[in-house]
Amino acid sequence: MIRVQEADFDGAALTAALRDSAGAGVGGIVTFVGYVRDYAPDTPTDTLFLEHYPGMCERELQTIADTARDRWNLAGTVIVHRVGALSRNAQIVFVAAASAHRGDAFRGCEYIIDALKTRAPFWKRETLAGGDSFWVEQRQSDQDRTDAWDEASARSDSAPSNSAPSDSAPSKERP
Repeated sequence: MIRVQEADFDGAALTAALRDSAGAGVGGIVTFVGYVRDYAPDTPTDTLFLEHYPGMCERELQTIADTARDRWNLAGTVIVHRVGALSRNAQIVFVAAASAHRGDAFRGCEYIIDALKTRAPFWKRETLAGGDSFWVEQRQSDQDRTDAWDEASARSDSAPSNSAPSDSAPSKERP
């Protein structure tokens, strides 16, 4: 499921719908919810206005989801991204990945949000409490994370070295 919308979303309902559609072989679903936060260090954010390129944006999100499903054997994915004027602390994005194994679900979800931040055509304009506004620029660290996924794929690895451990390799450390 791919949605770009102005309306808020219900993460529990989206998770339940994914569970219903993904099938009985699903052993876990990993979800991520992103919120509007303060971007400027000294002044609180009043609103974040998101624009997108209709049609192209949904196609890119679908491509990202398809890549994740193929790479990590996911039974299903959900991406919901809001656009329009959003106040500080509002939900902005929901990503979920379902799989038979938790490692695949974790890596698939992480990949989707990382790729979404650098590949999907969204633009953010932040308005501060004092009235000043500016376009939010992509962070180099976000691009570096996406590049690391691409490099791991080229090496036939499943994830960058700083990602979640595999289900098949038990951790030697206790939480």
